[in-house]
Amino acid sequence: MAAPTPAAPKVNQMSAEQAKEFHEQFKVTYSAFVGLAAVAHLLVFASKPWF
Repeated sequence: MAAPTPAAPKVNQMSAEQAKEFHEQFKVTYSAFVGLAAVAHLLVFASKPWF
């Protein structure tokens, strides 16, 4: 009989709580980035409409 295979190593060493904290911060910064990009696009469109 073959020996049991060891469990696959974790990809990262974050705990579930750390991952949740990271995700919350990621959502905030991503939302800010998307908002800033939308404002920049609106300003460019207001100055030079492309259609």
